[in-house]
Formats: sequence, structure tokens, C-alpha cells
Amino acid sequence: MDMKATLHGYLDGQRQTVLWKVDGLSERDQRMPLTASGTNLLGLVKHLASVEAGYFGDCLGRPWPEPMPSWDDDAEPNADMWATADESPADIVDLYRRVTAHADAGIAELSLDAPATVPWWNPQDTNLHRLLVHVIAETARHAGHMDILREGLDGQRGMLAGRPNLPDVDAAWWSAYVERLRLVAEQSG
Repeated sequence: MDMKATLHGYLDGQRQTVLWKVDGLSERDQRMPLTASGTNLLGLVKHLASVEAGYFGDCLGRPWPEPMPSWDDDAEPNADMWATADESPADIVDLYRRVTAHADAGIAELSLDAPATVPWWNPQDTNLHRLLVHVIAETARHAGHMDILREGLDGQRGMLAGRPNLPDVDAAWWSAYVERLRLVAEQSG
């Protein structure tokens, strides 16, 4: 497998995890802010759509063709981190799928050394290879956030449905394991 296909494969794997983390949840649970900073599952999907539209769109000279209100000069801070009442979960997931399809077309068309410009980086000049690595890291970071948020909501955890990437043990084992970790933490002061 060549380098571009390998990187693209890792990116796509993280994308599938992101989509799985919102699958099957109520709209309320998808939107619910679950941290002091308001982090929520649906907002992370929207944010990642914005990330890919920017890096694999404008930065590669292939602008994302649809409006992105969170990019407007008068957009509020964190506008890409939550879905407005007018944006349904289906709208956000569909946006993410459209953006990733646009990104995939550019990734397929361009070589890893294709030039890119990221205005908010210093230096600004880079290439597709570095953008791929950056977006894989960004997506994996947020997929990890989503994993913890989802586990807190309904106990679903792991990388993908049917491929949790966790020990195959029962609930009693997990309970004893967590209690053992809690005891060690409490004894450490």
C-alpha cells in the first residue's frame, strides 16, 4: 500500500468512528453539552466537517462550495462546536459526509507533495501530506473525546460497533477493574 493510501485509510477509519459515536443516540443526547466547555457529540461532528472543508478545501485551492456560517466574520466564538436549533442531527451528519466526499476527491486527485497554504500556520506553505497527518491527528483527538462522551451517555465504547478494541470481558470484570483503579488512586493521596 502506498503512503497516500495508508494515510487516507487511517483518516477514513477515524471518520467511521466519529459517525458511529452519534449513531443510535437521541437528538437530545447528541446535542447535550457534557463538559464545562460545552463539548457535545453533534458539535464535534460539525467541527470536524469545518476542519476538513478548510484544510482539504481552501488550503488546497479547492474551496468548499457551500456556505459555512461558522466561518463568517461575525460568527460567534465556537460556532462550529454546536448545532443550532435549525440544524438537525441528520443535517450535520449529511454535511460531514458531503465534506468528506469533497476532501476524498481532492486527496485522490492530488499527490502528497501537492502544495497547500494554511493562512493560520507559520510557515503557511505546506503540502497535502502534512495536511493529511494534521487532519488525522485532529480527527483522532476528537474521536477520543467522543468515545468518552458516548460511554458516559449509554455505556457504548470502543473504536467501532463490533470492533470495540477493548478486552472481551463481562460487566462484573469491568466493575471490579474500575474499583481496583479507584482504590489505587485513593491510596496514592
